[in-house]
Amino acid sequence: MKLYTKLFTSAIALCMTVAVSAQQAREDFRKDITLSGSNYKAYPGPQKALTPAPEGYTPYYISHYGRHGSRYLIGPMDYDVPYNAMKKASEAGVLTEKGLEIFDKIGQIREEARGRDGELTQLGAEQHRGIAKRMYERFPEVFKGKTNIDAKSTTVIRCILSMENALLQLATMNPELNIRHDASRHDMYYMNQSDSVLSALKRQGEKSQEYVDFRKKHRPSDRILNLLFKDKSFLDDYKIRGHKLEGYKLIEKIFELASNIQSTELRHKFNMYDLFNEDEVYDLWARSNAFWYVNYGSSPLSGGIQGYSQRNLLRKIISEADSCLALPHPGATLRYGHDTMVMPLVCLLNLNGYDKKVSLDDLDKSGWYNYNIFPMACNVQFIFYHKNDQDKDVIFKILHNEDEALIPELKPVQGCYYKWSDFKDFFLKKLDDYEKK
Repeated sequence: MKLYTKLFTSAIALCMTVAVSAQQAREDFRKDITLSGSNYKAYPGPQKALTPAPEGYTPYYISHYGRHGSRYLIGPMDYDVPYNAMKKASEAGVLTEKGLEIFDKIGQIREEARGRDGELTQLGAEQHRGIAKRMYERFPEVFKGKTNIDAKSTTVIRCILSMENALLQLATMNPELNIRHDASRHDMYYMNQSDSVLSALKRQGEKSQEYVDFRKKHRPSDRILNLLFKDKSFLDDYKIRGHKLEGYKLIEKIFELASNIQSTELRHKFNMYDLFNEDEVYDLWARSNAFWYVNYGSSPLSGGIQGYSQRNLLRKIISEADSCLALPHPGATLRYGHDTMVMPLVCLLNLNGYDKKVSLDDLDKSGWYNYNIFPMACNVQFIFYHKNDQDKDVIFKILHNEDEALIPELKPVQGCYYKWSDFKDFFLKKLDDYEKK
């Protein structure tokens, strides 16, 4: 009887643990609903204090890859589709009072973004100045004197401006810095790599029955449409470029607008989250989370290997680090690109166990939350340490969004600090093994 009681108690405890884990995203959204915006989440900054390096070690080189800061939505259709649908409904007299309120807000959002397709917002610029300032203040030894800063960006203007804001901040803090900066197609093979094989696997994943069923299960109901329209059948005859606008797709578009307000100056004026209840927020996020996992994570549905899209970037990080580490005062190598590079890089490195291979139904309770991986201005920083200029036993740690991250496959020297030689041995073999297939 005692054994049965213990087993029963253990089973209940396990179930409670799973239940709590499965509800973690919902709990996160209760505390901060902006997290539900996935890749539209404005950069939150570091959440934890840094741990001291092993005794005698000082930082002397940084290698970095970061996403551009907060931006406007990409493509005028992101604004025009919901605006024009609501405008037509307003002209037809079928918008409710709430519908008219949301229409007015969408109009303000659209007007603020006019002519700024995908461009960096004011907040996005501030984010990168803040990241650069903290980098300088946390690791001042790296930036002292007339050291070199080599910065590169993709050719996209929001990335270039993110880079320039970061460099302006560093130059303000140390005018002696020797800064080189560039944005060229020459570097796009690793700064924004494309891969036809992996892209085909993405399409395979999106066509899988598991993915289709999951997205359907988390499709928002018509409740919001009933809040906005006196007669939601108005949408039955409404078409965009010859195609019917499905009600749930309109809801998704409005949710994107609501999520991106946090990246603009309109965040000081209003929000639109009151339109969505807790279940709708969760479902809309879950659909997005599944999309990003299948397309850029390690989902078995898309081959479980999407992280290898960043193999050129990782090889470049390693080779440039080796070159710089041979110098007495190497400074920093900074790179500015996109979320579609940071997410698979995090998975390739398996930072904090993000190289998970689970079903979509288990994604939430496994702790795979896209908003923790790639908010606006997300970044990965390699911080290198040595004891003196002649020391060859280099150690390093990785910061993911400025918080220390663990690499489960490697044995640390101490805490989150690893031998650079161990990292190279493991990951170069990992890349070699993939490329031999």
